Amino acid sequence: MTRTAIAIRHLAFEDLGAFETVLVENGFQVRYVDAGVNDFDHLDPAEDDVAIILGGPIGACDDRIYPFLKAEAAYIEERLLQGRPIMGICLGAQLIARSLGSRVYRASEKEIGFFAVDLTPRGGASCLASLRGAPVLHWHGDTFDLPTGAVNLASTRVCENQAFSYGDNAIAFQFHPEIGAAGFERWLVGHAFELGDAKLDVNGLRREYHSIRLDLESRARECLLLWLREIESISGSVLASPDHTTRRSCGGPA
Repeated sequence: MTRTAIAIRHLAFEDLGAFETVLVENGFQVRYVDAGVNDFDHLDPAEDDVAIILGGPIGACDDRIYPFLKAEAAYIEERLLQGRPIMGICLGAQLIARSLGSRVYRASEKEIGFFAVDLTPRGGASCLASLRGAPVLHWHGDTFDLPTGAVNLASTRVCENQAFSYGDNAIAFQFHPEIGAAGFERWLVGHAFELGDAKLDVNGLRREYHSIRLDLESRARECLLLWLREIESISGSVLASPDHTTRRSCGGPA
């Protein structure tokens, strides 16, 4: 029986990156759903074996501007309630935090660039072990409070909550562990205004990426493989979720 992985995408170029090859190599049929284009009402939160909520430049609480976020948060909330494996990356992590009732808000400063995260003891024992001491891509201006019942896995100077797990089935990364495949140039073009506004050195980012790309890809592959093994070690494809009621919550500017 073919296993399926659904990736909810908010920008065409912010895709699964190095994660996609790993999923295909491990027997997953991968499909994308484009938020704001495809209809969430026709998605069954229990249908796919793995769901990955990808990044994007909008706020997790911008429902008034982007009405599809309400339906997307409802999809995430239901998947969490059913205990189905789910991963969030950047905006995806913020949407998971929102669906678990946490406040999502503007960080004290933007984090854009390649630098390491500090792993907590639990983070060092998780799939993040593959990223220990290595630079990863950060590209966000918002952050969130740690959801009730979640475990903090990583932090940086700017954001205390860089990654968390929730029960046996959910994990969220505010940074981008999937980066490493070809295509980073599309990020530099697609986010040109933000990079210019932040007065960041595009050529410097490009050089740094190419100098560490193979290492990024290797660590990305290991990270996802470790997570897939973690969720597969839990009995059955439907995993038990913690005894917490999820609720959507947004606070402060997003």
